[in-house]
Amino acid sequence: MDDRIEKRIELDVPVSRVWRALTDHREFGQWFKVNLEGPFQPGQEAVGQITHPGYEHVTWRAVVQTIEPERQFSFTWHPYAIEAGVDYSAEPPTLVEFRLEPRGNGALLTLTESGFDRIPSERRAEAYRMNDQGWTQQMENIRRHVS
Repeated sequence: MDDRIEKRIELDVPVSRVWRALTDHREFGQWFKVNLEGPFQPGQEAVGQITHPGYEHVTWRAVVQTIEPERQFSFTWHPYAIEAGVDYSAEPPTLVEFRLEPRGNGALLTLTESGFDRIPSERRAEAYRMNDQGWTQQMENIRRHVS
């Protein structure tokens, strides 16, 4: 198992369109399937209820790290933290980074999630496996959303 997940996708829309889908909390919620309570702010926790079927019991929590317009958006979170009644706050979070680059008339979106080596060993492999699969799906979700 690696310490990081990386996914890349080329999108046939301008960087500005992808940026809006990543950083406008309402648009992010549409493709990510989470009903966020408010806008993303650096240094602030973003909170919302997952709307993906089967995961509606999960409250999504992430701390926004960086918002560099049309270049990078990042947050930290606790990967695959889905067990009801479990407090994951003592665990180190992973870092999720979205990076955007122009590609002709379109955009290259690179997603990286790193820090799995710090997740408790009893959760590490499952968190990695589920997030690897989840990011594959989310990249397709954002492609559909912006197209």
